[in-house]
Amino acid sequence: MNAAFRISGAGRLSQAKTASFSFDDKPYVGIEGDTLASALLANGVHLVGRSFKYHRPRGFLSAGAEEPNALVQIVRDDARKTPNVRATVQELFDGLTANSQNRWPSLAFDVGALNDLASPMFSAGFYYKTFMWPKWAWKDLYEPKIRAAAGLGVSPDKPDPDHYAARYAHCEVLVLGGGAAGIAAALAAAETGVRVILADEQAEFGGSLRFESGARIDGHDGYAWAKAAIAKLKAMDNVRVLSRTTAFGYYAQNFVGLVERVSDHLKSPGRELARERLWQVRAKRVVIATGAIERHMVFANNDRPGVMLASAARIYLNQYGVAVGRNVGVYTANDSAYAAAIDLKKAGINIAAIIDLRDNPSGAVIDEARALGIEINFGRAVVSAGGKLRVSSMTVQPKNGGGERTIPVDAILMSAGWTPSVHLFSQSRGKVAFNDETKRFVPGTYAQDCVSVGACNGTDGLAASVDEAYAAGAKAAKEAGGKVGKGGKPKVDAGESWSRGMLGAAPGAGPGTTVKAFVDFQNDVTAKDIRQAVHEGMHSIEHVKRFTTNGMATDQGKTSNMHGLAIAAETLGKPIPQVGLTTFRAPYTPVTFGSIVGHARGALFDPTRRTATHGWAASHGAVFEDVGHWKRAWYFPKAGEDMHAAVDRECVTVRKAAGLFDASTLGKIEVVGPDAAKFMELLYTNPWEKLETGRCRYGIMLREDGFIYDDGVVGRLASDRFHVTTTTGGAPRVMNHMEDYLQTEFPHLNVWLTSITEQWAVIAVQGPKSREIIAPLVEGIDMSDEAMPHMSVREGKICGVPTRLFRMSFTGERGFEVNVPADYGEAVWEALWAEGQKHGATAYGTETMHVLRAEKGYIIVGQDTDGTVTPNDAGLDWAVGKKKTDFVGIRGLTRPDLVAKGRKQLVGLKTRDPKVVLEEGAQIVADPKQSIPMKMIGHVTSSYWSENCGRSIALALVAGGRDRIGQTLYVPMPSGTIEVEVTGMVFVDEKGERLNG
Repeated sequence: MNAAFRISGAGRLSQAKTASFSFDDKPYVGIEGDTLASALLANGVHLVGRSFKYHRPRGFLSAGAEEPNALVQIVRDDARKTPNVRATVQELFDGLTANSQNRWPSLAFDVGALNDLASPMFSAGFYYKTFMWPKWAWKDLYEPKIRAAAGLGVSPDKPDPDHYAARYAHCEVLVLGGGAAGIAAALAAAETGVRVILADEQAEFGGSLRFESGARIDGHDGYAWAKAAIAKLKAMDNVRVLSRTTAFGYYAQNFVGLVERVSDHLKSPGRELARERLWQVRAKRVVIATGAIERHMVFANNDRPGVMLASAARIYLNQYGVAVGRNVGVYTANDSAYAAAIDLKKAGINIAAIIDLRDNPSGAVIDEARALGIEINFGRAVVSAGGKLRVSSMTVQPKNGGGERTIPVDAILMSAGWTPSVHLFSQSRGKVAFNDETKRFVPGTYAQDCVSVGACNGTDGLAASVDEAYAAGAKAAKEAGGKVGKGGKPKVDAGESWSRGMLGAAPGAGPGTTVKAFVDFQNDVTAKDIRQAVHEGMHSIEHVKRFTTNGMATDQGKTSNMHGLAIAAETLGKPIPQVGLTTFRAPYTPVTFGSIVGHARGALFDPTRRTATHGWAASHGAVFEDVGHWKRAWYFPKAGEDMHAAVDRECVTVRKAAGLFDASTLGKIEVVGPDAAKFMELLYTNPWEKLETGRCRYGIMLREDGFIYDDGVVGRLASDRFHVTTTTGGAPRVMNHMEDYLQTEFPHLNVWLTSITEQWAVIAVQGPKSREIIAPLVEGIDMSDEAMPHMSVREGKICGVPTRLFRMSFTGERGFEVNVPADYGEAVWEALWAEGQKHGATAYGTETMHVLRAEKGYIIVGQDTDGTVTPNDAGLDWAVGKKKTDFVGIRGLTRPDLVAKGRKQLVGLKTRDPKVVLEEGAQIVADPKQSIPMKMIGHVTSSYWSENCGRSIALALVAGGRDRIGQTLYVPMPSGTIEVEVTGMVFVDEKGERLNG
């Protein structure tokens, strides 16, 4: 294989297992176990992208999820084109195809790089000051161009053929992070017998042990210990180990979102495999062991390909066996970069020089580097990196000024120190605290049952981290109910310890300079941009962030936040804590829509609810409509009928004979308890205390402001039990409304609320012959008018199964609603249908239901009300208890504006031309000849053709509507103005005589 930078004998991959891949249509060969980044570096490829704003050449900065530069598009086929994949995370597989982004016509020659030359025009906040003139240019020129340039990568334009899984899980201890600290915490917790979940974003566990060459734990190499410990954990029945799994969000009550990459690393994943899996985990205790992120040095041209973090170079060498260059320079402000230089030197790579910003540091790693013959320069700074498509040199100068020296290099490793990864802790609503001695934010005040351990807690040193984590894991398990563990604490024999470093711009990029010293690589934010934001009045770090976009890229400022904060604080002359810290929000790294949506797409995009009779309706030709989540039969056309003909037939048949209607979707809530009647008195406008057992009442529910919230018929089954019905769409919110008041306003009431919508199938049998249809099937219920009058409820049996039989009507005809357990719904429907055929009955759908109720002037909340309608406005004053002293909304009803004259009121409308059907929502005016804009005095809420009336009918909300009955109003429409007469709301059987057949 031709991989010039693959070091023989280095790394942990087997060179026998090769994998072919391509990048920008050029073929390469890597090794199974590589990431795309390590494979490209093995082939000497550093240039992998272009920056967003200036289109500057960019290479790899890191080796993990914090990578801001190496974003590529992975292509499997026409439908599987994934943009913005971090090459440092994407695992290599044979046949992988990757392309660079944000460049044209090629990566090496990008026309967009002209932006770099014009950079003075695109300084921080330029978008707040430009594109304002001429006014016409925004729509026709600026906006189209800006939108075309926005974003990185190209979104796929075909449906995603993959599927995504989702799991819920519960555990006593959830450990986030699989480095030495996380593994130690998991071992301690697991040994107590509690359920433990250990998750890490990498393909392999070990964290920094993957590159710390000198670490030893329990007498073994650190990485070998980690592998053995993970094997032990996987063998335990009470432990779930999740690799390739990122904790992206920490939510309330220890609810953590994880996303697992299931098959992105496979060449040909089987169709049965999900691409990703969303884990939603509820834990009693959470141990956060997310480590720390190395910071880069801020100096001129620090973005050249080949300039990267020192820890990244160590991972590429010690894990993947790849050298990032042949002649490497090191620029550092702490000890960790020395370890990288030592490892590379021992692997045969020349270290041109170590440039250490500190004056006279001392320590074992410095002594070892010197013993290996590496040139070390203290008190000096790299003031610039040379080269264009690849770094070629570093210019060095004493940090306090002086002569410059240029050192040829083909890579620069840098380290400004380490930033604790407090993202998840912050998401948990914990408050960070600034450690002035170490100049870093660490977890402070906890808001949930969690604990941070190791580097993310500001703990320095491998031994200290393992000790802290093991104790924390054992404590978390004990608090969650675990027994005393029998295992022993891991003993760290040797390890590295890093601390301190620097924040902000290095010498040569300080105040007064205009060099491009990058703080945020992806968004091209420089040190001078941060200073400019402060000079222009941005004194809060949140304002600085938005003015400059520092930390707003897809990496969420993992490497840039602390540098930006330090530069802003220096410019303001304030301590860092006084400037503040930006908010860490979920997700920690980008999460695909597929993971979030899971199976909820296509036919499953929204939950679909079907009634017990759905199959019967479908087999009898029903056309369905969506009502909320429900599929409801809309109408039942016969051969040759369109919708209008079918609805006309159904409406006439119901009034002449009978009709069957599935009303199962109505919300149903049982209110039970000694104080059930008192609770109903408070929640509804009507009186309930004196309602007899076995009787029903139409009830209205208001909001506090006095407006109608919901309505429905309520049956009293016993002195302490009510069967409450709600509108179909209102069921969840009414249940929530009731529960909210019960728990917060009326907790003294002894009442239980139970949603029973799914438990009862409801079959409405309406029409003059409805009793004849039902009676032969009913047992134990006297259905005579005397024994069971209108608005009553009885319990008995129908077709041998329990029923709650309501005598009620939403059509104005004699009517019954048969409630039976949902499992028997279809069987009872079929029995009723068979009886109905003897009497000429029809099945009818929601459209006919709407017409029939409108003929009687019955309202539908949400259609004939709009959130500003009171009972009086709707003509329902009779449903408000005049003697009641309290109910929800009673004070709202007395507001002056709710009792003022001229309010919109529900009335009926008849068009002068009976064949004209008004459009619902059409506006109503008193004078059609007035100038535009006209004064609108109302609108049409419901409008239908009524075959029973032989004309169109409508309901409308009209200002002072009841005072206008008999008047002519007008409905302006594009095709002409329609004259309407204001009428009462009842169009059929105004006296209500048909309720008794």
